Amino acid sequence: MLGILSLVLCGILGPVAWAMGNTARNEMAAQPGVTWTNAGNVTAGRICGMVATGFLALGVLIGVLAVAAAVSGA
Repeated sequence: MLGILSLVLCGILGPVAWAMGNTARNEMAAQPGVTWTNAGNVTAGRICGMVATGFLALGVLIGVLAVAAAVSGA
């Protein structure tokens, strides 16, 4: 859910979703005998978090370049 929210509402949640997905995946790997019913949701959240993090990084890069262009042109 947090991964989807990071894509739709607030990109800053992307790294949080990615980290939480990694934590959940590691916890699942630590208990291989357990049948996990939410493994697909964890994977989807991680991937959405990765994509949102990429969009966030791209947005920050474009913002920095725009500010640099504005300062150098002034």
